[in-house]
Amino acid sequence: MTKKEKAAFVARTLNKFYPHPAIPLDHADAYTLLVAVVLSAQCTDKKVNEVTPVLFAKADNPKQMARMPVDKIRAIIKPCGLSPAKSKALQGLSQIIMEKHGGKVPDNFEELEALPGVGHKTASVVMSQAFGVPAFPVDTHIHRLAWRWGLSTGKSVEQTEKDLKRLFPEESWNTLHLQIIYFGREHCPAKKHDPRVCPICKVVGRKEMFVG
Repeated sequence: MTKKEKAAFVARTLNKFYPHPAIPLDHADAYTLLVAVVLSAQCTDKKVNEVTPVLFAKADNPKQMARMPVDKIRAIIKPCGLSPAKSKALQGLSQIIMEKHGGKVPDNFEELEALPGVGHKTASVVMSQAFGVPAFPVDTHIHRLAWRWGLSTGKSVEQTEKDLKRLFPEESWNTLHLQIIYFGREHCPAKKHDPRVCPICKVVGRKEMFVG
């Protein structure tokens, strides 16, 4: 199969399994989504969704978060891990949103990625899910699956993003990245994975996955 044929099969399969994937991080608007995505770094969505209601009860907008002491933010978000860096980032990005953007989350990559704690992947999630702009956020899970399915060389997340954007139509990106995340969790995990029974790997998986 060519990469295009593999991509078409992957898309068909994911549409069958997850025709309408929900955004896994609970949020009410662009700001609360941004906060949740920052907290999700090296943390499960489930844990983030347990922590954010407590945090948002104290501060669910940039004005309140900017005024909240870093140590108080840190105490609340500690279960998410990396709390020293994340708490500083949340207060810092909130201050910048108030001072430079009139209290509104910027709706472009350049200004989003200039915020503390916001990289390209985080900005891509916000652009796609909060503003509906076509983007293809690639995390370690999508990076792994793209390699397994022979859609990318797997040398870097940046390369994987470029490869996937070439293979799939732009109008599918925002839904597709969610579908891949859900599929990876439920059918194609990092460990103890049997490619012979995986609905996608058994058809398009790399040959080296079946050795041994």
